[in-house]
Amino acid sequence: MVLKEMERSKLEAFYSDALKAYENCKSQGLKLDMSRGKPGKAQLDLSMELLNMHIDPEQTKVDGVEARNYGELMGLPAARRLFAELLGVKFEQVFAGGSASLTLMYDLIAKAYTNGLLHSEKPWSKLDKVKFLCPAPGYDRHFTISSSFGMELIMIPMTEEGPDMDMVEKYAADPDVKGIWCVPKYSNPDGITYSDETIKRLASLKHAAPDFVLVWDNAYCVHEFEGEFVPFKNILEECEKAGNPDMVFEFASTSKITFPGAGIACFACSEANMAYMKKLLNAQVISFDKINHLRHVLFFKNAQGVLDHMKKHAEIMKPKFDMVLEYLDKEIAPLGIAHWHRPKGGYFVSLFVEKGCAKRVHALCKEAGVVMTDAGATYPYKNDPDDSNLRIAPSFPPLDELEKAMQVLCCCIKLAAAEKLLGK
Repeated sequence: MVLKEMERSKLEAFYSDALKAYENCKSQGLKLDMSRGKPGKAQLDLSMELLNMHIDPEQTKVDGVEARNYGELMGLPAARRLFAELLGVKFEQVFAGGSASLTLMYDLIAKAYTNGLLHSEKPWSKLDKVKFLCPAPGYDRHFTISSSFGMELIMIPMTEEGPDMDMVEKYAADPDVKGIWCVPKYSNPDGITYSDETIKRLASLKHAAPDFVLVWDNAYCVHEFEGEFVPFKNILEECEKAGNPDMVFEFASTSKITFPGAGIACFACSEANMAYMKKLLNAQVISFDKINHLRHVLFFKNAQGVLDHMKKHAEIMKPKFDMVLEYLDKEIAPLGIAHWHRPKGGYFVSLFVEKGCAKRVHALCKEAGVVMTDAGATYPYKNDPDDSNLRIAPSFPPLDELEKAMQVLCCCIKLAAAEKLLGK
């Protein structure tokens, strides 16, 4: 029965049962982690060949580039070709870097502040105000980058097709608005894939700031866990067709494909942006880890090798997401006290509990031994205006631990909702 429709006496009984169940959860002494979207051990084991790989000295020179030595600022050409094939962009548009795309994104913003971007009138540090659009729920580390530079963060609500484009277009008319964070495929945390119409409107965006930047974090470009690989529009091509060729920087990595701590990352941009970025990067680095680039190229060989590898990930991931959804469907849906997205890829389930209850659910979970990402973390300034959203990250725990975590989470959702309705 829907909780809000219960007579008070039945609601009191429901609360009493939920409290007993919660005390039982606490008594188990659990220590379970659903705080970040980390691959589990079984996923990491899929890439063990990288750790044990023997590379013959004759293999270290590829396309005339010696991977063991200095040089080749833009990365091993073979690694750049691999990313170009995965993203559907030109080889000339790809820069292969270190292990983390987040580092490359931070570096882009840092360079905007110290030097300005290609079309900047002055470095952003010389401006009175810098604003950035933040679709929410979104990725907390994107917002942290913006906050670390003192930007004003503007929340853009997410819809089923991506960011609310009416609001994006409205704010882009402000010259102080310098860009927008985007996770276009299986977005973090909602799992929403931007519609073709949303992508078209973003690529065609009329922006007052000449150096407005679309930070296109394609973190989950090949991360289907249900169904076949879904090709995705080439945002660089779309921006070029719309007359905004230099507006976008696209990022990707192997962080959730091989080893998050030892993968390879890239950015892709227009040739004009690349020429400008190379000048700035030339003062910073001689070259990134080309030996690691080579390992990944030998391991995957080509884009199809990556897709075949991701099917192995899907076999591990799908049962975990199925378990999360089965528990929510069985335990929570009939009560009408929460709703959630049903992604087909990515790393998260975005859960919306009763308004005003997310922080309470989070605190109850923590006290019962289940660690989740902080309530509000998916919003700029960690301020969820409805105190409703929680991010479920099911990838890291093994299935038996995930089941216990979901039992605790469902118990906490029930208890928090009953407390609110009873005014406790």
